[in-house]
Amino acid sequence: MFSFLSPEERVPDDHPLRPVRVIVDRVLTRLDSQFEQMYSAMGRPSIAPEKLLRALLIQILFSVRSERLLMEMLNYNLLFRWFVGMSMDEDVWVPTVFSKNRDRLLAGDIAELFFDEVLAEAKDADLLSDEHFTVDGTLIEAWAGMKSFKRKDGAGSGPKDSDPGNPTVDFHGEQRSNDTHQSTTDPEARLARKGAGKEAKLCFTGHVLMENRNGLVVNTRLTEATGTCEREASLEMVDDIPGDRRVTLGADKNYDTKDHVAQLREKNVTPHMAQKKNSAIDDRTTRHEGYGISQERRKRVEEIFGWLKTVGTIRKTRHKGLLRVGWMFAFAASAYNLIRMRNLVPANA
Repeated sequence: MFSFLSPEERVPDDHPLRPVRVIVDRVLTRLDSQFEQMYSAMGRPSIAPEKLLRALLIQILFSVRSERLLMEMLNYNLLFRWFVGMSMDEDVWVPTVFSKNRDRLLAGDIAELFFDEVLAEAKDADLLSDEHFTVDGTLIEAWAGMKSFKRKDGAGSGPKDSDPGNPTVDFHGEQRSNDTHQSTTDPEARLARKGAGKEAKLCFTGHVLMENRNGLVVNTRLTEATGTCEREASLEMVDDIPGDRRVTLGADKNYDTKDHVAQLREKNVTPHMAQKKNSAIDDRTTRHEGYGISQERRKRVEEIFGWLKTVGTIRKTRHKGLLRVGWMFAFAASAYNLIRMRNLVPANA
């Protein structure tokens, strides 16, 4: 039996991925000059960066847990082949080759460029607010186990275990902190916990700046998990807001400190944080109707984190180090924006 149908003819016209691919096509076209610099004029042909990014998007959108499984699904899934731009008889890449080519993208700033171009598409469609924003952070579990969290000075390592690949480690009763201990698997991960009574894990902190009109991500940061990282990251992200007009910034109670509120006001930002006891925000701010609207809209930032962790495979990262985890965090935020834009922009736009 022979078939002369292409994957394009197999995908229904009303499939929800079609408007996503239209936006992705325009974004990748504008990044073409950047991709040209990544091609080598010698050696074996590499995977085209455009196809590599499309495959990574598919991996995020369909929660594919590994590159090996992604290659397996590309071998038989016509929808995946169509989105990536592969023909029916095109050979699927070897998983190790795919991973090595992906690492070349991780070493550059392609994720930020892709994120910016997706935002440009949203701006052209008039989907972004330029004066009302929300900021928040969430813990991202590192690709490192608690057994790797050892003393920096090497003391107390204990006797050699019969199974060096999975040694028996008894750290009960031992006082462990980020000052004295460090992960040997991912030294940049930090021990942190969500709140009182929660278990501590090796984590990073991912931060997003959301515009309040449609709940799109307009900026991201990935930092070490410290007690002050959320407020520090928020100051960095508001600095990147274009223009010099006054803006509002909604946030939860963790951002309601006197120093932080004062620093925001110096940057021409009106703080719309949820108030805690002895709040740094008084009636001069809360009496306005806009404060109540910000308190209502700021909760939508949790939808972003919910999607990134359940669909976008960000709950526990599969990469190590701030650079690589931050790259994937920004790219997953781009995927979230694409899904939101698909629902917001008319099908014929």
